[in-house]
Amino acid sequence: MKYTRNDFLKAAGLGLAASMTPVSFHKLAAQIPGNPKPERLKLGLASYTLHKFSLDETIKILQRLELKEVSLKDMHLPFDASPTQLQEMTAKVKQAGINLYGVGVVYMKSEQEIDRAFTYAKNAGVKMIVGVPNHELLPYTEKKVKEYDIRVAIHNHGPGDKVYPSPESVYEKIRNLDKRIGLCIDIGHTQRIGLDPIKDTLRFADRLYDIHIKDVTGSTEKDTPTEIGRGVIDIPGFLRALLKIKYAGSVSIEYEKNADDPVPGLAESVGYTRGVLRLV
Repeated sequence: MKYTRNDFLKAAGLGLAASMTPVSFHKLAAQIPGNPKPERLKLGLASYTLHKFSLDETIKILQRLELKEVSLKDMHLPFDASPTQLQEMTAKVKQAGINLYGVGVVYMKSEQEIDRAFTYAKNAGVKMIVGVPNHELLPYTEKKVKEYDIRVAIHNHGPGDKVYPSPESVYEKIRNLDKRIGLCIDIGHTQRIGLDPIKDTLRFADRLYDIHIKDVTGSTEKDTPTEIGRGVIDIPGFLRALLKIKYAGSVSIEYEKNADDPVPGLAESVGYTRGVLRLV
């Protein structure tokens, strides 16, 4: 099935409309001409997007946008919460129909911080830490991965990051470690360091466990986040790459613009991504 540019814009527009209104996206998507494809990737949210909002507010926004996957940052799931409090908070997420698949980003600069991260993840009942362990702590991280059977997806942070600036800088450090240590590719930071997120996704597919999807205004350190579809990243090509490698993890939107009022831009980003997924 071939689609015209107008078909693509209509699909993206329907996705946006569903994200902004109580009407189900799936009902609106039925209006797309031809035989559009169902969603084949699990869209979710990296909760740093809503770092100025409470957990309860975050859950309501996830429900409104029909996002069923979330990775929670510590402002929503505090490190210092007791095991009972963590269980209560994670139960609230589950009861809302949302899968809490991971926590992070968690920075780990000492063995004590690694111990805390794994205990925290275990008490929260999640099976993945999106994290940044220092290079010298990778052997200790591997030890804890084996002990807890919890994955670690190491996040790249682009220009200025001296630890893991690129997906390759992660892969080269972990390629010979336990396979439960892998990558969380942040495609915005990858683009801003002058690399191609699509090529890196294909190169490191065997250890790709999480995605932070976003868009940016350009390919330099000075460029900034923008709504998905308004920047320079080839979002259709990137989503096709995920489908090509049969990526089974979450594709979590991390919208980092307008922190005080992120919902309109987040909804636009969700809608655009859903529209593309109906056509690629």
